[in-house]
Amino acid sequence: MHIKSARFVISNTEVAKCPNNSLPEYAFIGRSNVGKSSLINSICNKKNLAKTSSKPGKTQLINHFLINENWYLVDLPGYGYARVSKTRKKIFQAFIIDYLKKRSQLVNTFLLIDIRHEPQDIDLRFMEWLVENLIPFSIVFTKSDKLKPRKIANNINLYTDQMISSNWAELPPIFKTSSNHHTGVNEILEYINKLNRVILENN
Repeated sequence: MHIKSARFVISNTEVAKCPNNSLPEYAFIGRSNVGKSSLINSICNKKNLAKTSSKPGKTQLINHFLINENWYLVDLPGYGYARVSKTRKKIFQAFIIDYLKKRSQLVNTFLLIDIRHEPQDIDLRFMEWLVENLIPFSIVFTKSDKLKPRKIANNINLYTDQMISSNWAELPPIFKTSSNHHTGVNEILEYINKLNRVILENN
């Protein structure tokens, strides 16, 4: 898929205020400082489409970006150690859950995980929540340029072992990415393109 256009549409904290149309949506979420904004910019081939910051927790709203005028990339707030108050974190959790559970246009959630670390409990719990709520998702390992191939393979295997031990019906699609090297971006776009074609065929 070639990205011809990518533009910001709206930010909000209420599902009811999300774009009122039937275009497919693909959400991106992960722990704070996982490199989400950088990956979104790399996917859209625009340097400053999503705001990046050295401070975790920069994204605090549901952000819709219209891609090629026919699907939305949705940037969701990060979870984890963002430097915001407990009250704000509870608000984030509420509208994130609301969006993921109620947004009928949501086709797939891309869960971003920093490949440099071994399985983190917070990521594993979020995966389990997605499975329990029947929310389709894929795993996107970020910052793959920071490790050697053997270590990357080892960390991915640690995650897949956890999934297998949880007796999931099937493993989610897995992508390895690096925003610095533009690695894995085309694979994600082709996956989105494939899902979009399936939607068109079924309508």
